[in-house]
Amino acid sequence: MFRAPLNLFRVLAVAEAISWTLLIAGLILRATADLAIAVTIGGGIHGFVFLSYGATAILVAKNQRWGAGPTVVAVASAVIPYATIPTEIWLHRSGRLNGPWRLERTDDPRDGAWHDRLMRWFLARPWVLALLIAAAVVGLYVALLVIGPPGGRD
Repeated sequence: MFRAPLNLFRVLAVAEAISWTLLIAGLILRATADLAIAVTIGGGIHGFVFLSYGATAILVAKNQRWGAGPTVVAVASAVIPYATIPTEIWLHRSGRLNGPWRLERTDDPRDGAWHDRLMRWFLARPWVLALLIAAAVVGLYVALLVIGPPGGRD
């Protein structure tokens, strides 16, 4: 399913947009039907997908050797509702999502860097990479839950 960076990035970009819909629906339900639990559920899902999208954007940016500009745009697009969709379209049309995962070393001098070797090692073991990213996202998610929402708790 995720045999190319394009596939993984596209799935997470769409999931991030869907999670915005859940959060906004939860906010509307809280305001109109006094259902605060809707924000808890929608916000929780959105928060998890938000962090997952950010991790994916960084992984794909590293694999595709994006510069700082496209990387910042990709990560920051998650902050604006539904912006991940036009960002994915732009990145795809500009060719930044083209190509396979970099599993093998090439003649490119950048392939000798320790972080590129480490990335190739993890990409060759996708289940290990998936578990590591999931653990990092869950850890960050739990830490943010403990810290509490922006503006404090009601």
